[in-house]
Amino acid sequence: MAARQQDTSLSNATNYSSQRFQPGLPSENGKRLARGLGWFSLGLGITELLAPKFIASISGVSPRRTGMIRLYGLREIASGIGIFAQKNPAQAMWSRVAGDVMDLTSLGIACTAPDAKTGRITFATANVLAVTALDVIAAKQLSGGKKGVHASASCIVNAQPEEVYRFWREFTNLPRFMEHLESVTELGEGRSHWIAKGPAGMKVEWDAMIVADEPGRVITWRSLENSDVDNAGAVRFEAAAGGRGTIIKVNIQYNPPGGVVGATVAKLFGEEPNQQLEDDLRRFKQVIELGEVVVSDATIFGVGYFDQRPAQPPAPGELERAESLPPQVPAGERPLGRSAEEPFAGRRIQQ
Repeated sequence: MAARQQDTSLSNATNYSSQRFQPGLPSENGKRLARGLGWFSLGLGITELLAPKFIASISGVSPRRTGMIRLYGLREIASGIGIFAQKNPAQAMWSRVAGDVMDLTSLGIACTAPDAKTGRITFATANVLAVTALDVIAAKQLSGGKKGVHASASCIVNAQPEEVYRFWREFTNLPRFMEHLESVTELGEGRSHWIAKGPAGMKVEWDAMIVADEPGRVITWRSLENSDVDNAGAVRFEAAAGGRGTIIKVNIQYNPPGGVVGATVAKLFGEEPNQQLEDDLRRFKQVIELGEVVVSDATIFGVGYFDQRPAQPPAPGELERAESLPPQVPAGERPLGRSAEEPFAGRRIQQ
């Protein structure tokens, strides 16, 4: 009975990353976007209410429509108040989407008026469409329509589960093999502060808290409120058959900066989440078994490094690029103290 309860607890902890992003649990990114749009609603609504002729002028519609513009201002103010009044403002965001549709319809009708300024109306329509896109993204996130990006990977390490667990549980070790992670600082009581490299070279930070911690078996975590990246995950340690080391299984789920758009752009630049995680685990295996990350002939050429990958001969195109490099490398750029004449060989680099 006790063993069954322990297995149930382990299963629940391991699946936490999936539960974190079920509908009804809005992401922090969605909340922040909604708050920004809430302030936009209040500002626009007050302007429409107090200066309708100004709004009519910049949008190109007839000044005779000031009464309707004031009504739209009251609607914007109500939407802004609704966003700040609700804990999960999904309903208020969908009301903004409905208001955007009304605005677009009104602009289309206004464009047919004899005194309409079509150039300004077109510009105003483009701006309303841009805001509508943001409203839809926030509304979907808050409604649970977006469940984030999921990544999973596994590997076998030639070490006992307790040893592997101890290394991973010391979170300050993680930047040694996680390429996109800059630092982790332990804050005590299961809390830690993480800094990572985000899309387009920006930095993202978050505080995390351990949800479940079973020595030698599993660690699960989740980010706390006001994090740049809403995330959760689990790593599980299992003894391999015949005492041949430890099987590590990692599952991570997160809402990246920029949401689905940011995730898609990242993939275009080679930042595919599953591949990232597989590369991280490959480096983790090397650190555990060898004490350092191994870089082979296929990863060092000329004045730089290729991306980390399994040891293999370089592709013909890579050799051609390497041969086109200058024969002499400036002293300040020689990899790891090697002389310009000394050939590269398979070697290790201490992190």
